[in-house]
Amino acid sequence: MLVTMKEILDRAQKENYAVPAPNVMYELETRAVLELAEELNSPIILDVIPTFDQVILELAKKSSIPVAVNLDHGDKYEDILKTMRKGVTSVMVDRSNLPYEENVAQVKEIVKIAHAMGISVEAELGHVGQGSQYQIDGSTALTNPEEAEKYVKETNVDALAIAIGTAHGPYSGVPVIHFDLLKKINSVVDIPLVLHGGSGTGLDNISKACKLGINKVNIHTDLIQGAWSELKETLDSGRKSMLWLDIKTGYKKVLRKYMEACGCIGKAWKVKPKGVLSEAISVEVK
Repeated sequence: MLVTMKEILDRAQKENYAVPAPNVMYELETRAVLELAEELNSPIILDVIPTFDQVILELAKKSSIPVAVNLDHGDKYEDILKTMRKGVTSVMVDRSNLPYEENVAQVKEIVKIAHAMGISVEAELGHVGQGSQYQIDGSTALTNPEEAEKYVKETNVDALAIAIGTAHGPYSGVPVIHFDLLKKINSVVDIPLVLHGGSGTGLDNISKACKLGINKVNIHTDLIQGAWSELKETLDSGRKSMLWLDIKTGYKKVLRKYMEACGCIGKAWKVKPKGVLSEAISVEVK
């Protein structure tokens, strides 16, 4: 069932766990994510690009667990608006490369539109760079706790992506996660916190970060590598196989480990409508 990301993350924050957000581009990986989430009775967030296939939304709607479809790293204003009209339930507005005041001004504008449409908004303060540049700038744009507190109040965003030492893609060095900084940010910010660049961070680090206030973990590289490893093993063995099943199997193996680290297994709920003209009520799964 399709729900807002705010609904998923507010519950995660209240119960102190996180929800993985795999980047999905195709039907195959979307089915892998949703099948595993249903098997483990877990909510899930699907991060998409502006040109995402509509089948992703249709599969999310048919799923038996809570699913949010979120535009990841929305850059162009036009792309964000088009994606909202396509039916996503959340957008991530990335203005982290701008000066603070410009970041706030542009995000506030999107928040007003999105909230009027019932869509959640995630934004980023500080900057999560590329893993290939980690040894050079891994700690140069960390999130400032005082700015984070001010930013949330000024923008009215629903979730905040913070920079605490992770990076996107494969790391060129060893990641150093600033847990003390995470604690400080969590103590002054009252909305769910997001960790970008989950891949390569280490499951122990992910688990610790989730216990300290992270409620959404973005992952992609590790999942693709898991799928490729399973496929390569089959090809190297020479055994006959339906290769798309191997891709799904490898993908699920890695995603399961992330879900365990996030603590989201068994946290799904059912949305039971009271009537056409009334709001849905949430009922915990027994």
